[in-house]
Amino acid sequence: MTGTTGFLGTVVLEKLIRAVPEVGKIILLLRGNSQHKTARERFEHEIAAKSIFGRLREEHPAGFREFCRDKIECVTGDVTEDHFGLGTEAFARLAERIDGVIHAAACVNFREELHRAISINALSLLNVVEVVKAAGNIPLVHVSTCFVNGFNQGPCHEEVVSPARRAIQRNPKGFYEVRPLIALLLKKVEEVKLACPTAQGLSDSLIDLGEREAHRYGWNDAYAFTKWMAEQLVMEELQGSTVTIVRPSIIESTLEEPVAGWLEGLKVADAITLAYARQKTLFFPARTQGIIDIIPVDLVANSLILALAEALAAPGKQRIYQCCSGSTNPVRLGRMIRIQQLEMNNNHMRYDRLLPQGKPKREFWPMNQGLFLLAMVLLKSVVLSYAWICKLMGLVNRLPGLTAYVHTTMKLVVAYSFYGAPRYRFHNEKLMDLASRITPEERRRFAVDARIIDWDQYMGPIQLAGLNRYVLKDRSRRPVAAKVENLSPVKGKLGSKAA
Repeated sequence: MTGTTGFLGTVVLEKLIRAVPEVGKIILLLRGNSQHKTARERFEHEIAAKSIFGRLREEHPAGFREFCRDKIECVTGDVTEDHFGLGTEAFARLAERIDGVIHAAACVNFREELHRAISINALSLLNVVEVVKAAGNIPLVHVSTCFVNGFNQGPCHEEVVSPARRAIQRNPKGFYEVRPLIALLLKKVEEVKLACPTAQGLSDSLIDLGEREAHRYGWNDAYAFTKWMAEQLVMEELQGSTVTIVRPSIIESTLEEPVAGWLEGLKVADAITLAYARQKTLFFPARTQGIIDIIPVDLVANSLILALAEALAAPGKQRIYQCCSGSTNPVRLGRMIRIQQLEMNNNHMRYDRLLPQGKPKREFWPMNQGLFLLAMVLLKSVVLSYAWICKLMGLVNRLPGLTAYVHTTMKLVVAYSFYGAPRYRFHNEKLMDLASRITPEERRRFAVDARIIDWDQYMGPIQLAGLNRYVLKDRSRRPVAAKVENLSPVKGKLGSKAA
């Protein structure tokens, strides 16, 4: 497994330990870091110590310790390096001992520098493919995202995605030829590096380059664009081998297991929830009638485990599954907003960290995207002009709060407005067919069907309690100064952590 320090990877690991204790061994590929040099140290301090393992520690303390000691092996390596940075001999010894791979490692920052997104999300697949081949073409389960569908509208099925805008050469075998595209993009990266004199200016320019190129070819951001590239590379490299691509939609907190509402970091929908809860912004561009496709992380973890089980039992095929809710149990964005507003207004005392200043005093108003952007441009110009006049004349700027509001809202717009105006509908008939081929007991233990979600409960008390308990710091309901950076759109999974 790769990516077990991340939100989804942690949930997959917990479920394997709890539900499949007879597994022979789980080998985790982990990078060392400044605090924990080895993979084992990082596992013990950053993964096994997480609150999601609380159920295992409480119900089976000795068994959990024994499993971690005897059945979890930690390999210090980097998925972006040749042979994972292990060297030829150690890499070969690793390959000899594995029967399947779950690849969940990714850079999930919507606004990442383009070359980093390509390296981590796309080119790293070549190193994963290398270990798959060295192990004898063992099954690979690769975590992608439903948003590889990009700007395509309408029904989006479990199939290879065609670019929504600029044409890319398609191979007769079904995948798209992305190697020339990657080479072209990396050439543009080098041109930008030569043109930028400062480190901060370079970083901003590379982020902007990724966004522009993603839009040019038909994606909202570099994350989804590079995940689409990864799908093409893995299908090209493993023709005739056993590959399953699992595409989750917007991953949010657990529905049931191991505890309802477990969450790590702010995800896509949470940034808007927090903006309303803290009254940082009152308007947001959104299609309230659009279906926002949200899926609990435990259902995604179950999908990965079922996909690996199927691949081991029936090898030799390439499969694509979408783990989503839009086709079987859709929820519209307007309803989601109403559910959360109602819960916060009626039960605000339950959420001391989410609502440190008590019940929100103003409503949150979604509005037409074009109208919103026009209003924000006009408001921004007025605010900046006023600030410039105050500076020129030596006056005190009396609108710092409005300046912060505009700044926060525009950051949210850049990162999330595409996800707030859905014109797509993800379908998962193939995943549902997979679930239909296991026993009723297995379907209960490894639920993947979004029809079990009660949206009023899940997006209301479950989701908000999870945010309040697992993500947010205690503010003791004291008034605090606004910090715009708390809503900055960085690392997230459709999935998104915020600073």
